[in-house]
Amino acid sequence: MPGSSRTSSDDVDQPLLILVSPMSELTRGYMLRSVAKEYRVWVFKEEKSTWDHPLVHGCTVVDTLDHEAMLRAARDVAERGISISGILCWDETRVLPSALLAEALGLPTMSSAVVSTCRDKLATRQALERHGASPVSAVAACDTREALLAAATIGYPVVLKPRALVGSNGTTLVTDPEHLTAVFESVATRSMAEVRERFPAPVVVEEYLDGPEISVDSLCWHGKVTPVFIARKHLGFPPHFEEVSHTVDAADPLLRDAELSRVLHAAHAAVGLTHGWTHTEWRLTARGPRLVEINARSGGDLIPYLGRLVTGVDAALAAASLALGERPAIPVKPQGAAAIRFLYPERDTVVGSVHVDRSNLPANVELVEILASPGQELRLPPVAHVTCRYALVIVTGDSSGQCAEALDVAERAVRVVPGR
Repeated sequence: MPGSSRTSSDDVDQPLLILVSPMSELTRGYMLRSVAKEYRVWVFKEEKSTWDHPLVHGCTVVDTLDHEAMLRAARDVAERGISISGILCWDETRVLPSALLAEALGLPTMSSAVVSTCRDKLATRQALERHGASPVSAVAACDTREALLAAATIGYPVVLKPRALVGSNGTTLVTDPEHLTAVFESVATRSMAEVRERFPAPVVVEEYLDGPEISVDSLCWHGKVTPVFIARKHLGFPPHFEEVSHTVDAADPLLRDAELSRVLHAAHAAVGLTHGWTHTEWRLTARGPRLVEINARSGGDLIPYLGRLVTGVDAALAAASLALGERPAIPVKPQGAAAIRFLYPERDTVVGSVHVDRSNLPANVELVEILASPGQELRLPPVAHVTCRYALVIVTGDSSGQCAEALDVAERAVRVVPGR
């Protein structure tokens, strides 16, 4: 039987939400704190509660990639006389088992079929192709030979992607057959190692999309898609697509762009998504916006935190309302801009220490967080992904340009000292 922690004395009249995988305090703690102020929360996770312990009504230790194990755990919670009102999840690798859990309990959810289509990058492309929405050439490959044939048909450069990972993990720009042959196995192995979903052909070969990249966090309700905030992405470590910075600006003209609105609606309709909070990623190509991927949850990399600073809209509370089958209120109060930058070492290194010279930080720094510990080995892409960051900085400002200037100053005040 799964293990459980204490039960708090919270108001029993509050709806209780099961949160599947709260993730880390840094990446999603601000979201749990928002939800815990309005609802009782019971977490399903793979270890006992730590930082989340004071915030939750209870905790069940369970395999959160196994929806049948979670169903047994939910029934165990219900047998204690606790009524479960909804299932909440903002962990990309667990949105599918969470949807299956909600369906089994008869609770509101985005359908598991829709979530599965969003999770599988090939299924997403096929759905878009069937509906003539944001077409992008894509073929799945089970081995190097198939990938080479696909790339020859599509035309170089192409992008190799694991079919069901997150955050550009493993995504690689490939310029010629020799390059593809050299990297295919690492992409395929990463795809099979890090998720529970299994595909006979684990790698997607896609045409390369030129232009800058953005993400859009949107509310979809009865098929109407409302973009709430847009993040301009900054990518690094080519030929990989490491996301090193994001900027959200209340004055972003794309929020009122008719073509982006059209393709947003078309992409959601193509995958069958009619209700939910989504995080879509786009390339602004010479032929117009082209979808990179559609995710059935809010953005990562603290993008919802930036969005809340700029718009006042809390994506966590919106997701909680949706988990109850209710349309969330999203009163947008736009104000300025906010940006986050992740700091990376110049080369692979072992951390001795990370120092922050707070006297030289700009006044508009919202947060500086040290991510690396003494003795930790930082390996740059493609060996590692995201875990090679040693710090992050969040700033606010009147404009995107002001945020960029503040980030440059702040970055100089944070340094990593190599260990021996």
